[in-house]
Amino acid sequence: MISLQIRKRDGQLEPLHINELPKKIGKEVRLRGWVHRKRGSGSIIFVVLRDVTGTIQAAIKKDGVDEKSWKAASDTTVESSVMLSGTVKEDKRAPTGYEIEARSFENVHISEPFPITEYQSTELLLDKRHLWLRSIKMINTMKARSFVFRYAREFLDKRGFYEVTPPIITKAGGETGADMFEIDFFGQKAYLTESSQLYAEALEFALEKTYSFVPSFRAENSRTVKHLAEYWHLEPEIPYCTNEQAMKLEERLVSHIALRLAERNADILRALSVDPQSLLKVRPPFERISYEKAIGILNDKGSDLKWGDDFGVEEERMLTEDKEKPIFVHSWPREIKPFYMPINPKDERTVLSADMLAPRGHGEIIGSGVREWRLKELLERMKEVEEKRGIKFNMKNYEWWIDLRRYGSIPHAGFGMGVERVIKWMLNLDHIRDAIPFPRMSNRLEP
Repeated sequence: MISLQIRKRDGQLEPLHINELPKKIGKEVRLRGWVHRKRGSGSIIFVVLRDVTGTIQAAIKKDGVDEKSWKAASDTTVESSVMLSGTVKEDKRAPTGYEIEARSFENVHISEPFPITEYQSTELLLDKRHLWLRSIKMINTMKARSFVFRYAREFLDKRGFYEVTPPIITKAGGETGADMFEIDFFGQKAYLTESSQLYAEALEFALEKTYSFVPSFRAENSRTVKHLAEYWHLEPEIPYCTNEQAMKLEERLVSHIALRLAERNADILRALSVDPQSLLKVRPPFERISYEKAIGILNDKGSDLKWGDDFGVEEERMLTEDKEKPIFVHSWPREIKPFYMPINPKDERTVLSADMLAPRGHGEIIGSGVREWRLKELLERMKEVEEKRGIKFNMKNYEWWIDLRRYGSIPHAGFGMGVERVIKWMLNLDHIRDAIPFPRMSNRLEP
C-alpha cells in the first residue's frame, strides 16, 4: 500500500495513507505504492499513485529531483511499485484536487508491460482477474464486500447469536443431495456442502441461536447473471421461531446492512455510481405476498405459470422491477421445496417457507423456512420427496441429523442468505461474478 510519512522514528518517516493528505498541505511526506497512470514528456512527468484509500498525482520535475530519481521516474511503468517523497500541495487542476511535488523517486520493482489496457474483453478481465482486482472499481467493490460481511456479523452478534463452523465436506445434502460436487474422501464418496444447515441445527441444540458464514457449493450448470458454483452463505438457525418471526429477522438484517453501507460507506457507493439514498430506503417492513398471489400477478403480466412452477430470472424480475425494497414470497408449494420444511397447517398444498427477492430484478437473496422438528412428520416428508421426485435418500448419511428429532427436539426456523447476491443488488452490479474476488462458475475455474 502507499504510505505517507510525516514523523520520524529511528530515522524513518511515519507511514500514513492518501486519504489523510488533505490535512498535510505544505508538509513533506513519503509514499510507497503502485503506478496507476503515467504521462508527460520533456522536463516533467506526472505519475498517479494508488493505495487502498485512493489515488494522488505526483509531479516529478527534472530540475526538482536528482539525476537518479529522474531516470527512475522516466523508466517506471504502469503497476510498478515505487517510493517517493515530496510536498503536499493543493492544486485544483489535479484529478483529486491535491498533488505531490516530488523531491525523490525510486522504483521498488519495475512492472512488465501491463496486460490490461483501457478497453478489454470480459473474458480477458476474467482470465487476468488476479490483476484486474487492482482496478479502482474492483478495489471499491471488494471494500464494500468486506463491509457487508462485517455488518452482517455485527447484526447477529449483537443479538446473541454464536458463529459456528460446520464442515465443508459432508456425506449428507442440505437440500435434496442433488446438484452437489462429489469428491473422493480417502476412498469414500463425499460432497462439498451445498448448505451448512444440518450441522448448524445440531449446534443450535447446544448454543441456541447460531449462524454459520462459510462457502457453499452448487453443481448447477447455470450461466445466468446470478449463479455461482462457489459462494458465501450466511445461515442462521433460531430456536422457537415461526415463519413470520424469521421473516422479521431477515428484513431487519438486510436493512441493517443497507443502512450501514449508506451511512458509513457513502464514499464507496458513490465511487461505484450507487446513490446512498437508494439504500436508505431499505427499511422494514418488506412487502409479503403468497406464492399463489405471485402466480396471479405474473400471469396478469403475461406469464403462463401454473401451480407448482418455480420462478426463474424473468419471473423474479417481473415481480420486483418496480420495487425499491426487497419483497417476500411465502407459502410455496410443498412439491418444490426441501424435505425439511413442514406442511403449512392452514394450507396443506404449501410449506412454511419464504423467499426474499431483491428489488429491480436482482433475484432471490434469501431462502428461509421453519424446520420440521417432529420425527414422524420429518420421516413422512422425506418419504414423500422420494416417491414424488424420484430422489433416493441414503438414510444412513442422515441418521445423525434425524437423531436431533429423537433427543430433546424443539421448534425452530432458519434461513440462508447468498452474500454475493446481496452485494450484486446493493452495488447494482450487472453480474454476480463481480461480487466475489475469484468467481467460480460452470465455465470458469481459473485463475
